[in-house]
Amino acid sequence: MIAEVIPEAYDPIGRNGSRPFERRRGFHSTFPFGRYVSQPLSVKCNTIADVRRFLADCKYVSDKEQFGKDDYWQPPEEFEKRKKGDCEDFALWTWRQLLSLGYEARFVVGSCGKYGSGHAWVEYFQDGKCYLVESLASRVGTLPRLSTVGYLPQFSVSWDGKIVKYFSHAKPDRPLGVRAVAPLVPDYIVFWTWFWVANSYRLPKLLWKVLRRNLFRRELWLQRKTRQR
Repeated sequence: MIAEVIPEAYDPIGRNGSRPFERRRGFHSTFPFGRYVSQPLSVKCNTIADVRRFLADCKYVSDKEQFGKDDYWQPPEEFEKRKKGDCEDFALWTWRQLLSLGYEARFVVGSCGKYGSGHAWVEYFQDGKCYLVESLASRVGTLPRLSTVGYLPQFSVSWDGKIVKYFSHAKPDRPLGVRAVAPLVPDYIVFWTWFWVANSYRLPKLLWKVLRRNLFRRELWLQRKTRQR
């Protein structure tokens, strides 16, 4: 769930700018952003482990499936009642919890190779380092640093309890060189090998979920095609 970012491949600070979610193109929050930080939460986490436990009990559901909309950013107090949503909903709630724990944290939107474009996550700063928090991977504790390479932040939001600030992030000037990547590869291989061996019993269930989801999409496509005729 948490990994230290590699500064050469990830712009953690960004540049202070205007409100990016009010533009015609790009990411759009459902409500003015102050709405996502103004309401109290009913779930109180005392540690990051508490955050992980709550998220592990939540279900990923697309906005189309849950609300019948292409995009709907749930306020955190709604998400913790439904306990289901997509990446923005997971990340907004996680962000609020980290802020309440005293972390200098930001809600981040951008792209990730694994999750595609239009992804959301959280970052926080501690002891001069930036850490990426992938709320959808709550069942995993500390991720290898190489896992953060595919994340490209575009905008981020901070809140100090009074003022909401927005930041734009730049793409890396060049890809990581072999010298920077090589020391990180062994940790990456060992971690994911151990992870999949330890969770091999879940593979049949995961494969069934993927198959069922694809069949469901195909069924919807056939229904739409039949209606069009």
